[in-house]
Amino acid sequence: MTAVADGPVTTAVTDAVLAALGTVVDPELDEPITDLNFVRSILIDDDGVTVHLRLPTSFCSPNFAYLMASDAQDALHQIDDIGLVRVLLDDHHDSDKINAGLAAEAGYVGTFGAEADDSLDELREIFVRKAHTAAMERCVSALLASGEITIADLGHLTVRDLPPGPAKAALLRRRVNAGLSLCPNSLVLVDDDGHPVARDDIAMALRFARSVRISIEGNGHFCRGLLATRYADDADCDGRSGPVITDLRSPRRTS
Repeated sequence: MTAVADGPVTTAVTDAVLAALGTVVDPELDEPITDLNFVRSILIDDDGVTVHLRLPTSFCSPNFAYLMASDAQDALHQIDDIGLVRVLLDDHHDSDKINAGLAAEAGYVGTFGAEADDSLDELREIFVRKAHTAAMERCVSALLASGEITIADLGHLTVRDLPPGPAKAALLRRRVNAGLSLCPNSLVLVDDDGHPVARDDIAMALRFARSVRISIEGNGHFCRGLLATRYADDADCDGRSGPVITDLRSPRRTS
């Protein structure tokens, strides 16, 4: 559910903002922050757009918190003529530090100083690979469950062999993020570097991939529950809904 506050609503702009925020993914949960209800509010006015984010707990990893807030800011900047972009993280133990760093466009190291690693690139890469592993397992397990293939067939399964649908589309997106080939003849069951899994290692690789997928999905379920509990008393936007959208732009900007 998306709550829309009183005011002249400009569908094109609000849709563009929501679409931009929908491209921002929680790196650990591999889901858009909009689907996770991490976006509490969106205010659009003549100056630009202000977005407030919130997380399941006040002690969520500062690395993840900064990465999502920074990605949200970058995504919003891509909207034509959006004006000034403000992204604020609420109710986190590092909110003040992160918000100041975002406002100054100081980057991760500039925001956290000596507390920061050299960059977030390595962290991002880890979760990109995990997301690919989970998406790969979903496709393979669905085929195994349907009886269309057996484990013995997995070493020869190609992208072309996957039936069309959301699972295949998700895998292709993850392959792009991981820098893996989209060639229809590419093997589906590959390691993080795109190398085929040896026949004797397929069963073990599949068990590992299943554990990654279950971990991601379990964490997602847990975080949804925490968010819903934490913000259950928020009259404007509880943890099961959102965001509240307010458009205060003047008529000359909404025409």
